[in-house]
Amino acid sequence: MSSRIVLRPAINAAAERLAAAGVHSPLVDAELLAAHVLGVERTRLVLTPLVSAQVLAEFERLVARRAQRIPLQHLTGTAAMGEIDLAVGPGVFVPRPETELLFAWALAHLEAVAHERAPVVVDLCTGSGALALAIAHARPDADVHAVELDRDALRWTRRNADLRVADGDTPITLHAADVTAPDVLDELTGRVDILVANPPYIPADAVLEPEVAEHDPPRALFGGVDGLDVVRAMVPAIARLLRSGAEMAIEHDDTNGADLAALLARHGEFRGITEHPDLAGKPRFVAAWRR
Repeated sequence: MSSRIVLRPAINAAAERLAAAGVHSPLVDAELLAAHVLGVERTRLVLTPLVSAQVLAEFERLVARRAQRIPLQHLTGTAAMGEIDLAVGPGVFVPRPETELLFAWALAHLEAVAHERAPVVVDLCTGSGALALAIAHARPDADVHAVELDRDALRWTRRNADLRVADGDTPITLHAADVTAPDVLDELTGRVDILVANPPYIPADAVLEPEVAEHDPPRALFGGVDGLDVVRAMVPAIARLLRSGAEMAIEHDDTNGADLAALLARHGEFRGITEHPDLAGKPRFVAAWRR
């Protein structure tokens, strides 16, 4: 009979190693890696106090890579949004927990859309498909459209979309298109009820953590000197797409929310412009409705 090893001391040692490497949530990451290797939820680690030498070796291998500041999601292969998990890896932006607030905003505002027709939802700069697919999962009655230009990201989006359909979710419509093009989604002009966007919004001179700077694709991160170049180009198309009274929300860097709100105000087609903070109180997204 093979010997079994107590897991908790290994997790604690891994947390110390990750903390020394500068990882912000060392114990959580160590536990998530252990849960990934065991194929269980993190909350159920207590039910597996002993592991084999092979399991421990795989765990320690992943911890060593995490200590090199490789993103946790690249090691586990998944990231969460709403009630779904998405496949992620090199070549696509890893969805952030903060974007859950934008997702929750979309669901809350979808409740107000007339029930006699399918609400039309658009997700610009969809990346892995996180927002579009989470919305489609939560609202199978919605007609969800997602737009992405980057070819590497599109491969991940299609993979995730196929996985969601295989799991029984309503398909989304994926558009390989430039969100800054004047005619993007021209066929949806004046028909969109809810629009969300998580565009490249980081100012060019921002100092980033290694997980971001070295592993997220730069095209998905940076939005020019002030971080709003892509947003500026998107705003006219957003105004064109939204039906009267429809609502939109755009995620932004915590340094440029007021500038985004002012940009929408200058455009003249938006009302109820509201800045929303995240759970840490930092500016996170701006919402408005089409007059």
